[in-house]
Amino acid sequence: MNAAESSVASDVVQGDRALLPALRAGEDWAYEVVAHDYGPRMFAVARRLLRSDDDAQDAVQEAFLSAFKAIGSFDGVCSLPTWLHRIVVNAALMRLRARRRRQREATLPDGLLPTFDDTGHHTRPVAAWSDDACSRAAAGEMRAIVRACIDQLPDSYRTVLLLRDIDEFDTEETARMLGTTPANVKTRLHRARQALRTLLEPAMTAQQ
Repeated sequence: MNAAESSVASDVVQGDRALLPALRAGEDWAYEVVAHDYGPRMFAVARRLLRSDDDAQDAVQEAFLSAFKAIGSFDGVCSLPTWLHRIVVNAALMRLRARRRRQREATLPDGLLPTFDDTGHHTRPVAAWSDDACSRAAAGEMRAIVRACIDQLPDSYRTVLLLRDIDEFDTEETARMLGTTPANVKTRLHRARQALRTLLEPAMTAQQ
């Protein structure tokens, strides 16, 4: 962390400390500050997971209600934004679980995972991506394509990819959020990355 980032982080912590007494006292102005400062980022997190503005807005509202009810138990070990981030992710995941109960989609579409022959080699050619192609994947020109490809993944794979690679939760925390084991998270993430690579293949190789 450089000096500028350290200063921003310090300001966030100081802001948390100033807000907490007011939040715990039920001050309306403190709730308004939290909703104004952190609401848009919480909405963006929920929107990535749920792919619906209405569902994301509902998840954010549920997250704020849960957070405000539990503010007395907030110990300050992590920052307030991090705590809120975890709560909105859990709210979104609850909605995803309900969605999956209505429509089961735990398997990947045919052809997204690589296949291997008896010798362990790929059964179809796998083109290597150039360094330039990889850098474009992180650049603005490719972000929309990457996002569209992620959205094509089934919820169970898309969710683990977003939590681990976008929101950067560790394996153990992701497992707790998803109600599964770290080993299952690793397996599902590996398959999700392979599937995403297959979906990105036309765009990545066309530009080389």
